[in-house]
This record gives sequence, structure tokens and C-alpha cells, in this order.
Amino acid sequence: MTLIEQGIRLMNEQNYEEAAKCFTSAIEKDPKNATGFINFGNLLGIVGELERALVFFDKAIELDEHAATAYYGAGAIYYKQDQFEEAVKLFRQAIKYKLDEPDVHFMLGMSYYQLGSLPHALSSLKRAVELNDEDIDARFQYGLCLAQLNQVDEALEEFKRVVEQNEEHADAHFNLGVAYAYKDEPGLALQSFNKALEIQPNHMLAANGKKTVENALK
Repeated sequence: MTLIEQGIRLMNEQNYEEAAKCFTSAIEKDPKNATGFINFGNLLGIVGELERALVFFDKAIELDEHAATAYYGAGAIYYKQDQFEEAVKLFRQAIKYKLDEPDVHFMLGMSYYQLGSLPHALSSLKRAVELNDEDIDARFQYGLCLAQLNQVDEALEEFKRVVEQNEEHADAHFNLGVAYAYKDEPGLALQSFNKALEIQPNHMLAANGKKTVENALK
């Protein structure tokens, strides 16, 4: 097992101090290899040392401008810091250098979503779902994007899939309720709002939705 492999194993076991020692040794042994810097950057990101993490990712990119995982790691740091435009640039670079993974497309989509660029967000989140059909978070966010772009029928189908995958997803039930209300199906809307409240009794939006539908039915 290499030093990098040892470090990754220790990092996954949350033994961060020993993982750091492994990555440090790997960097000292081979200072021109970007991999050690990328993994140390990932470790620093996990423990919340975001600015230091960026230094390591920048160094990795300096050593290998095609290091897709370094762009992804840096993009994730900028996303945590609410610097979404910078995050978009870095996630796009990661994809350009062949990191065609669900997480990258999901994070790119979420960055676009935070910037209010819904058509771009929709495209990226759709790709994330295509690459990982089981990703409930990506599917839910994809559904939200569809709904906000007034593609209500399509959004409805995605929210249905979410609750099929996770029956306890209160927000998906709430958004199903909103979609049914929009489609003038108050009975189904009420059923969905009730389910959301059954899962999460303090779900204020579901409570308001339920009240609105009940008043309309009266």
C-alpha cells in the first residue's frame, strides 16, 4: 500500500492526523506529483481549513493543469464559501478534463442554481441524475428546477420518483402538494401536504399549503 493509499484509508476512517502525516510524507517523497497535494487539499477541506485547502489544490493544478480532481476540490471549497461564480468555473474545468462524474454535475448544477441561472442548473442536474439514477438529492433539486421553470408535469414525475426512493422525504411530499395544487387537484395536494406534516410536523410550508387548500375546498 502506497503512502497515498494509506492516507486515504486513514482519512476515510476519520483518523485525520495520521492521514496528514501520510500525505506529507508522500509530498516530501515526490514533490512533483499532484496527487499528494490533491489528497491533502481534500483532507483540509474536510477539517474546515478551507483557505489552506485552496493552496494545496492550486499547487496541484500548477503541477498538472489537467488534474481534474484538483479543480473539483477547489470548486467545492469555493461553493462552501458561497463564491458560486468561481465554483462554476472550476467545476467546468473538472468536466473539461474528463471528470464526468455525478457529483461534479450535481455541484455545477447547484452552483448555477445559487446564481439563479436555472436553465444551466437544469441541464447539469439532469446529467447528474442520468449518471446516477439513485441520487435522491440530485433528483429532488432537478425537480425543483423543473418546477421553477414552469415544467410542472415533469417536476411532478421527479418528485414522485423521489418519494418512491425515500418515502420519508418531507420536502418532496410538500412539493408534490404544490404541483398538485397548481394542476387543480386539491385532493391529491391535501394528501401530499398531510404526508409531509406526518413526517415533519413543524413543516410550516406544508401547514400553510394544507390551510390554503382546505380554505379553497370550503
